[in-house]
Amino acid sequence: MKTLFTQKLGFGTAPLGNMFRNIPEQEAMSTIEAAWEQGVRYFDTAPFYGAGLAESRLGQMLSKQNHDEYMLSTKVGRVISDEIEDPSTRDLGEKGGVFEFGNKNKIIVDYSADGTLRSIEQSLKRLNTDRLDIVFVHDIAQDFYGDEWLTHFESARKGAFKVLTKLRDEGVIKYWGLGVNRVEPIEITLELGEAKPNLSLLAGRYTLLDHEKALQRLMPSALREEMGIVVGGPYSSGILAGGANFEYQKASPEIIAKVEKIKSIASRFGVSVKAAAIHFSLANPVVAAVIPGASRPERIAEDVAALKEVIPSEFWIEMKEQKLVAENAPLPIK
Repeated sequence: MKTLFTQKLGFGTAPLGNMFRNIPEQEAMSTIEAAWEQGVRYFDTAPFYGAGLAESRLGQMLSKQNHDEYMLSTKVGRVISDEIEDPSTRDLGEKGGVFEFGNKNKIIVDYSADGTLRSIEQSLKRLNTDRLDIVFVHDIAQDFYGDEWLTHFESARKGAFKVLTKLRDEGVIKYWGLGVNRVEPIEITLELGEAKPNLSLLAGRYTLLDHEKALQRLMPSALREEMGIVVGGPYSSGILAGGANFEYQKASPEIIAKVEKIKSIASRFGVSVKAAAIHFSLANPVVAAVIPGASRPERIAEDVAALKEVIPSEFWIEMKEQKLVAENAPLPIK
């Protein structure tokens, strides 16, 4: 699965949609440029990230580069309208307010065939490119739609899944799958007979802090079905990178205590927690790439350094002994 990409470290551009703060244009552009200069060649984005803002910012930089030199993924399921709305009033389930500083364009949920094609057309314009390598069906999961998530899933099955399968079969795109924060939608998709994704993005569910559920069924099924996984949110919304958030909210005392245990072990072995987070995710044979997000240029250099860091096997042995990683989790032990 790791042969899908020329490198294992990509760049998740969700923060560049003004996630949680109003990021100055120059700061956003400098971050994308830093990623390119540091050798990053896989970029993930979505219309949802700031109602098109992240895509437009990414497109400004990538339009200067040869598309043959990089991989690009975006998502479908939401169409961006010219109509204006108050971002603070959007119903985003558990993620309320996450992009209230983004564009004010109305976001229309649409997983139909027509909506999928319209979303792709819009993304191509914002990204200033003539093709997409990967398209993910975005957020058909419980965290956004609660008890109604299966209704949206069924709409995507009848619409987006069929369109993306056709585009892949015709060679228009290389890969398609789901881009979600929960394991269940991907598990169900892998069981379908009529549509087979070959790459999905799983955010936050295969990290040092949260991986047991993914290991139960999803990872074995993905391996069997030859579907790669891109791991998003490897730092668990920032708590593993020195921040205070877990799952887009202030971390609980239990999570903070677990992180402190990891930090203590990492310190004794001279390991950075960022490196441990990235190397853990990449150790699973199903994982094709990991895409931490960033909104400041210096964070990119930290991610690249973390990927290059050599972690002693003894660190992972201790982590397992302290039950900070699951017993059946693949570990990067030489």
